[in-house]
Amino acid sequence: MRKEWLGAISLTLAASIWGGMYVVSKYALGFIEPFTLIWMRYFVAFIVLMCAWWLFGRERIGRSDWKWIALVGVIGYVASISFQFIGTKLSDAHTGSLVTAATPAFMVLFARLILKEKLTPVKVGSLILATIGVIIVVGWHVEGTYFIGSLILVGAAITWALMSIYVKIASATLSSLTITTFAIGIAFVLMTPLMALEVADHGLPTMTGVLWLSVLYVGIVSTAGAFFFWNKGLELMDASVGSLFFFFQPLVGGYLGWLVLNEQLDRNFFIGAACIVTAVTWSTLVERRQQRHLAEASSEQNERLRKQSAR
Repeated sequence: MRKEWLGAISLTLAASIWGGMYVVSKYALGFIEPFTLIWMRYFVAFIVLMCAWWLFGRERIGRSDWKWIALVGVIGYVASISFQFIGTKLSDAHTGSLVTAATPAFMVLFARLILKEKLTPVKVGSLILATIGVIIVVGWHVEGTYFIGSLILVGAAITWALMSIYVKIASATLSSLTITTFAIGIAFVLMTPLMALEVADHGLPTMTGVLWLSVLYVGIVSTAGAFFFWNKGLELMDASVGSLFFFFQPLVGGYLGWLVLNEQLDRNFFIGAACIVTAVTWSTLVERRQQRHLAEASSEQNERLRKQSAR
């Protein structure tokens, strides 16, 4: 399978998993304080990922690599996830899904500023089309929005976009499994004092069977699994193109709301879904064609150099 399509599948899986996470996390946040839930989430995820890394992905980590792993852990897994959980608690799951869907726009900006990726008409057009699709799906006016919560969620979108760029840089020398495992390990350590302060203030949560299942879901599926798929996808694709797959999050969230919660899907859902799928497919096909042209040009250049050296 070509790396563009493998990257597309990985990013789609990650965004789809996150699409259902907001409902689960919103429920859990009704009984568990934000930092405590994040700490529990990372505890579960780190155990799962470390076992996988030890069995399948052990590799040497250079001194310079730790810088990028630390940036991913601090900016993405501490700051962004904390903003996401706090913002969702102060607003609602629908608002969290909508506001954090702004992440791709910030990723395109950071990819241009940091990675020097070109802003081609296809990338810009795909971003605009997918954004329109999200607005159509979730609606422009969001009920129950709390201003402070929304501002915090914007911070979550910005920091997650920046973290994704650092993942792209780190993936040049490290595997996605290594990056994800140790970045979550760093985040787990940094979240421990915040969790301790929260527990000292609010006490330990009373855990039920449903709450334990919620923690296991966000730890194993939404963290260990989805974080790995997201990092793997960014390893295989341009960050500005890969960012578009984030738009699957509200799309899948809406579908799961219909499937599980019996929420109604109107015409706007299918129109918006068509816009998102079209934008993602368009950008992926162009990315594949560009990579093929680059490979052919490189092959032709190598052939010319070979013939010149043979003379």
